[in-house]
Amino acid sequence: MGIRGQREHGIRFVLLLCLCDLAGAQISYSISEEVNKGTIVGNIAKDLNFNVHELESRELRIVSGYSKKYFDVNLRTGNLFVDERIDREELCPDMVKCSLKIQAFVSNPIQLHRIEVNVLDINDNAPTFVEQYMTLNISESLSPGERYLLPIAVDADIGSNSIKSYKLSQNEHFSLDVQSGGEQSVSAELVLRKALDRETQSVNKLTLTAVDGGKPPRSGTMQIIVCVMDANDNTPTFSQSLYKARVNENAPYGTTVIQLNASDLDEGPNGKLIYSFIKRGNIDPLDVFDINADTGEITVKGILDHEKMPAYEIRVQVKDQGSMPRTAHGKLLIEIIDVNDNAPEISVTSLRNPVKENAEAGTVVALVTVSDKDGGANGVKNCKLSGVAPFKLESNYKNDYSLVVDGTLDRELASQYNITIIASDEGTPPLSSTSIITVYISDVNDNAPRFSHPVVNAYVKENSEVGAVIYSMDAFDPDSDENAKLTYSLLENSPPIIPISSAVNINSETGDIVTLQSFNYEELKTFQFKVQATDSGVPPLSSNVTVNVFILDENDNSPGILAPYSEHGSVNSENIPYSAEAGYFVAKIRAVDADSGYNALLSYHISEPKGTTLFRIGTSTGEIRTKRRLSDNDLKTHPLVVLVSDNGEPSLSATVSIDVVVVENTGDIQTQSRHVPIKEENVSDLNLYLLIAIVSVSVIFLLSLISLIAVKCHRTDGSFNGYGAPMITTHPDGSWSYSKATQQYDVCFSSDTLKSDVVVFPAPFPPVDGELISINGGDTFNRTQTLPNKEKVRTPRT
Repeated sequence: MGIRGQREHGIRFVLLLCLCDLAGAQISYSISEEVNKGTIVGNIAKDLNFNVHELESRELRIVSGYSKKYFDVNLRTGNLFVDERIDREELCPDMVKCSLKIQAFVSNPIQLHRIEVNVLDINDNAPTFVEQYMTLNISESLSPGERYLLPIAVDADIGSNSIKSYKLSQNEHFSLDVQSGGEQSVSAELVLRKALDRETQSVNKLTLTAVDGGKPPRSGTMQIIVCVMDANDNTPTFSQSLYKARVNENAPYGTTVIQLNASDLDEGPNGKLIYSFIKRGNIDPLDVFDINADTGEITVKGILDHEKMPAYEIRVQVKDQGSMPRTAHGKLLIEIIDVNDNAPEISVTSLRNPVKENAEAGTVVALVTVSDKDGGANGVKNCKLSGVAPFKLESNYKNDYSLVVDGTLDRELASQYNITIIASDEGTPPLSSTSIITVYISDVNDNAPRFSHPVVNAYVKENSEVGAVIYSMDAFDPDSDENAKLTYSLLENSPPIIPISSAVNINSETGDIVTLQSFNYEELKTFQFKVQATDSGVPPLSSNVTVNVFILDENDNSPGILAPYSEHGSVNSENIPYSAEAGYFVAKIRAVDADSGYNALLSYHISEPKGTTLFRIGTSTGEIRTKRRLSDNDLKTHPLVVLVSDNGEPSLSATVSIDVVVVENTGDIQTQSRHVPIKEENVSDLNLYLLIAIVSVSVIFLLSLISLIAVKCHRTDGSFNGYGAPMITTHPDGSWSYSKATQQYDVCFSSDTLKSDVVVFPAPFPPVDGELISINGGDTFNRTQTLPNKEKVRTPRT
């Protein structure tokens, strides 16, 4: 649209540097409209004292609230250049001054500089008339000097490039009077220089030319057709050549603005006046005002807006009703008074969204610009945040703000914030507007994985299949995405009881712990290791949990018969006197079981001969006694088969054969002498083994008790409170109790016969809940096993 010569040479630079609160220096440039893209406006690096080599590292960029990016900056040279076509008439129509407000934003440290670029007008628009033709009816009786107001031309340019003069084509009857200056714009009146003669020439065609002040000037034309008529000899006149009025922009429909007054010396129809508006240019007064044709009263008709049109310059006309009507023209200036009818407008430019949860206080999140079309006290005065959020507004320059972090962010507590910005003016009444910004918080790896339990107890049966899942870990991580993706691994305790890598394995993704071998309770009752959960963050975080694996006993061991009846396939012999009374002690069968608990709880029965009436055996003690006195009808030799069974599922058993021989002479009874040494001072090998076992078990028990107390002192969650080893205790009535509540080893002696009993009861790790089982009956479980001895019982030395 412009002249290329002016585009090339029309750039002018004006620099204004002043101190501002937080926004730094203000720079003002000037540039002509319609310059080519890439045209350099100025060097902001030099003007703002920036190091050119640091522009890229400091992320210099141009920020504006316009829909188009009119300017950009060269980060290598620091030159601000035009990046979009600039049309002053499009940006600032009907405005004397046109400027673009932009901001230069740099980081490290953060600075915001306000830049104002004044757009200078060039003569790229020619004057134009809204109407191409105008018809005037002029009476031939009129004397020279009569004036006729001509239409004005419209020029989008301003200043020196606007309309400066009008010219009229050569003719003998009319001349042109051009008026300008003061409050009046440039206008032209057609002046009658020589009286018209309709008979000589009834129509005169004239050309009106509007010329602007550009270099070179531009022009536009319209045609004036003058029809010579015969009519009135007096012209109406206004009481004032210029009328002025003021009205509020919120004035309702029908509000009176001003009353016009005109007069005509003629009488009758030639003196009756009619008032009207004259449409000039592209503004039609009838769009917003109405005029009473008879009285000249002007009232509000449309919507007034001070921000769009602060004042109206209207041409009014009064015309008589003669056969040859005469007209007079006047000027009316109406000022529109501003009222507070525009709420502030909030514009937000997001710089960081989402914001990392470890962002420091002062980090700029967005730039906020607040504008108000109203002026004065009706303009924007304050801007603030509503509600509670770790953000605040910092003023940069006048109505420009920065939204910055003002507290600690934690995505796990709040993953996003809806920030409400409220801007208000000081009008009467005050108006405000609200804008909501959603700021998302991005995750950083600041949380280690967590296990639901500090200690995990897992249970597996002995002899179970390889690959069985014994526990599934359930760790979780409050972070998100990759920071919450967990992998599991095994860690061995130092020193390990067994190599963990050969015993169990863990699925790194699901956390399932599976066995790599089959376990034997009699060899290994428990072992411990640690599981580590690690997330996928950078750097990764991890946490550990201790896993206790308890081997549960299965009934996989048969009872074993102890000496002196342990010879496999042999038949043992015991003698009893013929005079033996009922309840006479014959023998005691002793057996042990490598299992524990119910699987090691043994019972004794005479399997052959079935239904014997002479002998009975204690089901829990294994003592064989006579039921009655011997008679002559009884056999001399009684073969017995004793069955020893455990209480496992299924039950396992062992048998022993004993021949009971009836002798007449008590001196022939050699039971004790055959099996037990006679010397009191000597202790049998079996008793020695039992004493060693008792001492060992007692030491283990004391160490276990001390360890349990230490664990309870260090753990408040009672992880092991529900897990004790079973025990067998004696009630006052002589019955046995089997309990899974505590760890206990009992050593018992009996002196009701010449044979003393010593029994040690071991205990495995039990199931979860403790239970107590009492066994009562005629043959109760006595915690004894008998060793033959001729002499009195001696307490083993510990």
